[in-house]
Amino acid sequence: MQIPVSCVVNGTTVSSEAEPRMLLVDFLRNQLRLTGTHVGCDTSQCGACVVHVDGRAVKSCSMLAVQAEGAKITTIEGLAVKSGAGRAGLHPMQAAFRAEHGLQCGFCTPGMIMTAVELVTRNPDPSEAQVRAGLEGNFCRCTGYHNIVKAVLTAAAEMRSSPRAESPHV
Repeated sequence: MQIPVSCVVNGTTVSSEAEPRMLLVDFLRNQLRLTGTHVGCDTSQCGACVVHVDGRAVKSCSMLAVQAEGAKITTIEGLAVKSGAGRAGLHPMQAAFRAEHGLQCGFCTPGMIMTAVELVTRNPDPSEAQVRAGLEGNFCRCTGYHNIVKAVLTAAAEMRSSPRAESPHV
């Protein structure tokens, strides 16, 4: 049995069908081909699959695709902002992860970035301890936490001074 699912993903209305037990992460990756959202543990432990659903960071392996009916979803691909020429520019959080070497293998990076964007949106001037606590549900197997925290703090400063502080699709 397939159930129709219609939602807005990265600013575009999408309609598809999903089995009732299909996870949102599988819907995004397999139905919509948005493979930047990673499947890490499939048990809601690692945070590699974090996306924004109606502006909140959600582990997409813990949500059914049918629960996303009518929702606004932003994936890591949707954080980039398109310029007038149609070219994408990195979100300040993405740029800070790049500049501060906040990634090693890159597997956890999309989920870390999505979690960090919501964290900084809620708390524009977090302390190092608040960043560490805010990223608690996201695991980096390469143990790159020092540079990840540095990247979040750098992005927070940029986002406070930049008008594009939030996801462009929320």
